[in-house]
Amino acid sequence: MALTRDFRETVVARVQRDQVFAQALLDEAITLFVNGEPDTAKLILRDLVNATVGFESLAEEIHKPAKSLHRMLSASGNPTMTNISAIFAAIKRVLKVEVHTTVVTV
Repeated sequence: MALTRDFRETVVARVQRDQVFAQALLDEAITLFVNGEPDTAKLILRDLVNATVGFESLAEEIHKPAKSLHRMLSASGNPTMTNISAIFAAIKRVLKVEVHTTVVTV
């Protein structure tokens, strides 16, 4: 039987070794939020938190209990925009990236 690795473990390992992949996940989470798919965006954010800052450190940084953060970023979580903004800021800080937006008008 072949050895397999949990998908989340694979994502965490790749984020930690591949800055471009980490940036792409952050970009995807932002795009999903903006395009009305918050549930999927929250799951990507959860993986990014696990791979970068960690829930305990994030909890200290944004003054929220780690357990609350886990709930916020679950499929059924309902984080406020203030909390989402703080989570994005923490991930950006750890990844040392800036987010640039492009507005497209039709």
